[in-house]
Amino acid sequence: MDKFSFLNAAHSQLIEDLYQQYLKYPDSVEPSWKAFFQGFDFALENYSEDDSENISAPSMQNSAPVSNQIISKAQIPDDIQKEFKVLNLIEAYRQRGHLFTNTNPVRERRHYEPTLDIENFGLSSSDLNTKFNSATETGMGAAATLQELIIHLEKIYCESIGTEYMHINNVAEKKFIREWITVNENHPKLSVPEKTEILEKLNQAVAFENYLHTKFVGQKRFSLEGGESLIPALDQLITRSSQLGVDEVVLGMAHRGRLSVLTNIFGKSYKQIFSEFEGKEFEEDVFSGDVKYHLGSSKIIKAESGEEVIINLTPNPSHLETVAALVEGICRAKVDHKYKDYKKVLPIVIHGDGALAGQGIVYEIAQMMTLEGYKTGGTIHIVVNNQVSFTTNYIDARSSVYCTDIAKVTESPVMHVNADDVEAVVHAIRFAADFRSEFGKDVYIDLLGYRKYGHNEGDEPRFTQPNLYKSISKHPNPREIYKAELIKEGVVSDEVLKEMESKFKKLLDEDYDASKEIEKNTMNIFMSDDWIDFPLSPKDAMQIPVNTGFNLDELKKLAIKMTTLPADKKFISKITRLFDNRLKMIEANSLDWALGEWLAYATLLVEGNDIRISGEDVERGTFSHRHAVVKTEDTEEEYIPLRHISESRFDIYNSHLSEYGVLGFDYGYAMASPQTLTVWEAQFGDFVNGAQIIIDQYLVAAEEKWKIQNGLVMLLPHGFEGQGAEHSSARLERFLTLAANENMTVANATTPANYFHLLRRQLKWNFRKPLIVMTPKSLLRHPKVVSPLEDFANGQFQPIIDDAAANADKIEKLVFCSGKIYYELLAKKEELNCDTIALVRFEQLYPLQNDKIEEIFAKYKNRKELLWVQEEPENMGAWTFILRNFRDTGIQVIAAVASGTPAPGSHKMFEKNQNNVINRVFDRDDAPVKRPVTA
Repeated sequence: MDKFSFLNAAHSQLIEDLYQQYLKYPDSVEPSWKAFFQGFDFALENYSEDDSENISAPSMQNSAPVSNQIISKAQIPDDIQKEFKVLNLIEAYRQRGHLFTNTNPVRERRHYEPTLDIENFGLSSSDLNTKFNSATETGMGAAATLQELIIHLEKIYCESIGTEYMHINNVAEKKFIREWITVNENHPKLSVPEKTEILEKLNQAVAFENYLHTKFVGQKRFSLEGGESLIPALDQLITRSSQLGVDEVVLGMAHRGRLSVLTNIFGKSYKQIFSEFEGKEFEEDVFSGDVKYHLGSSKIIKAESGEEVIINLTPNPSHLETVAALVEGICRAKVDHKYKDYKKVLPIVIHGDGALAGQGIVYEIAQMMTLEGYKTGGTIHIVVNNQVSFTTNYIDARSSVYCTDIAKVTESPVMHVNADDVEAVVHAIRFAADFRSEFGKDVYIDLLGYRKYGHNEGDEPRFTQPNLYKSISKHPNPREIYKAELIKEGVVSDEVLKEMESKFKKLLDEDYDASKEIEKNTMNIFMSDDWIDFPLSPKDAMQIPVNTGFNLDELKKLAIKMTTLPADKKFISKITRLFDNRLKMIEANSLDWALGEWLAYATLLVEGNDIRISGEDVERGTFSHRHAVVKTEDTEEEYIPLRHISESRFDIYNSHLSEYGVLGFDYGYAMASPQTLTVWEAQFGDFVNGAQIIIDQYLVAAEEKWKIQNGLVMLLPHGFEGQGAEHSSARLERFLTLAANENMTVANATTPANYFHLLRRQLKWNFRKPLIVMTPKSLLRHPKVVSPLEDFANGQFQPIIDDAAANADKIEKLVFCSGKIYYELLAKKEELNCDTIALVRFEQLYPLQNDKIEEIFAKYKNRKELLWVQEEPENMGAWTFILRNFRDTGIQVIAAVASGTPAPGSHKMFEKNQNNVINRVFDRDDAPVKRPVTA
């Protein structure tokens, strides 16, 4: 429909002529008209596709060129000029109305210029009683006076909800929002039962926090007080989303308000929360547990509308925003393996205002919204906006106007809502559910409230915000505000409200008394139904050998099939040659690292397992070795060989340039899909430190804190090849420092076959542990780093590889090493024809295979020296870990000197240092003397 149908034909033609004049001679148009045309994109914004032909330039066959008929301001009737001034006013409300709202319950809003006063649009008070047809553009049914129109616009854009959406370029999305918010003038129309349900949820939130405050004085609980409307908001969001087809919700949030969410949304018993406040131990001594406001939960609930919904609250650390990455990964895994439909799973992330604006991972996750390997069908972001971050005022916490301005990156709509107006909060939440369902995009709800106490309940906020907390101390809570409104409306009586509060207080008292009888606390396992087939591993389970072999004949057939390119597709000559060479390797029975990796994936796929690989440049591989995805030369059509060998799912995705966010996503993916081999590869192992928070807070600690298993595989290219400090080390020492209680596997495999068995073992275990692999770089094409098919077909992963050429009786020096340096030591040993040194490889550094180590010691009983040799500087690598575990053996170290950086930038210096290490092992005269460090 013509956007300006309220104009008659003559006026429409006049405006069209003026618009064409503006296009050809912009400066010839009167300034206010020029500003109007700049603000309105007639072609894209104000007409549908069907109407687009109607806005083309008018026929010039029977008229003079525009240059000969310049339209002056005087030619335009005054009423038409006024109509367009009113349109400019309407547009200003859409663009900037959110700056002039009543959304802040405890502070005056900052002042913005220019205001929405009508004088700023060439209108005056004399126009207030004039009727304007342009009012129909705002959803009004007919022409209305300017006064009526302003009241209408104020209700839509400037009361308890401020809507930001004009940064969105998609016409359909913008039209949807504009129409949605004009219904009931952007105010909810709630039934009496709905209002009562909202009040009950508010009562639960307020009463629960008050009860904790009186029973556990001074204890940290990170209360929701000031933002209690979050509870009815979540309740309504789950209900609305379930009506729109959502079957499962995954929620991530930090600590503030978490206890209220656990009890009042997830139904965790009050007595269990009270028992945790008593500080009792958990039932299983092996699990250290975590503080109560970090714990997760999973439950099936029945929404108010009757639908059953699975809800999950993801365990989180104190590192704000970290959990959001896991939420996205969990949701994607559930879409891929369970629902096959993005609309069935809803990710919800609850943010603090300071964290949303300040944490870089927020941007990394936002950029995942439409990426093929990481999208989840849209996330609903709710900001519990306290306006204070710990002690920092919002004006010191960001440069942007709003903490939610990250939404502009993904052109996502934002609703800023006064948290004291619970009905407005519910209205905004329903919008978020509807928009996400319709467009599969992120939505942000900025819940402007306050924090009643300090950062924790023992903190004194008046140290830093004395005036703000004067206001807060006098401010009624949202329940009292809403209760007064409902009594005024006659929805409920004061007696009914007192009964509601009394009944809930009685329940809390009963649960408080019952909590005293609990001897030890129990832990609700997050997503336990997804892990029902994977019991937690008993002690030393990782020491038990696992058969990871595969039928030899089938293995060879599989190898040939996956390395044969389709004849009907044309690839560049280098790809064709590469695959031909792989076929030759198979025929020669000498497979390299890339083929070993491919075979691990292929055999797991044909056995019915799914595989996901992600990371920077993983499709081709940073070192151009993998080529799991190849493209045709002419059309760039993708061909993925491993998708053509079984019905199982094989996904491989180049990630955006992110470590922290993507590793968190893939960790979350593995958390929800134990039957999938989930692999994250760093572009270089060095870059893993960009994701250190995920490693420290989740990967190495989740099982002890939350009883959560995870089988994520991390591939970290590692090796000192003279490429400088930034391309050498995956920081093996950090993982070994974090290794304890069999919390993960740390490996540094040196043969394709052993790597094959290592990857397969990951899914053959009936439990899951993270696997950290120091993967090679130069060894990818080393002539000695090959394996015959028989080594793949038979046996199992070897955590320690003995020196097959050594005569034990002759060995005087026993050398333990790991990774690439083995081949450099081997080359020197062969050069010198040395038979008094045995080179033993530690393929698995954690957990150490102690029985195998004892066998090695027994075999080489005549040794005079025991060495640990590494390419890393002495203060890095595995040496400290080895020393700690072999302190009674007299082991000595040969390594590069301690350093603040992993490697020198000069290749010549690197060669000198590396040769020094090698020569010292063989007591060469040209090796400088260095006193070894002994245990």
